[in-house]
Amino acid sequence: MQNTRLSTLIEQFSGRFTVFLRNPWRRLSLMIISLLGGNFLATILSTVAGQNADLDVLVSLLLVAFAEVVSWLVYGGDRRRMAANQRVLLIEILNGTKLGLTYGLFVEAFKLGS
Repeated sequence: MQNTRLSTLIEQFSGRFTVFLRNPWRRLSLMIISLLGGNFLATILSTVAGQNADLDVLVSLLLVAFAEVVSWLVYGGDRRRMAANQRVLLIEILNGTKLGLTYGLFVEAFKLGS
């Protein structure tokens, strides 16, 4: 591929963004945002699926598939074990979203049960 202005700009931006996210406080803030986003997503999905009774099975299938794929990526045994600071940020964000989603669905179930 040729080096164009756009490809050079994208490479420089991604390099600077990677250096920006190496700070542990910024990674922690992204993890907290992903947990809260997962909790919010659980609230949205439960209300939308509750309104349309047709989507219950499909939404539950997608949620279980998402949780299993993320768990396989994070906790898979065949993957090389890396140090905590070398883990891929996208996988950490997906895991935080999965945890927030699971917690939010439990909270919604408790709200409906009471």
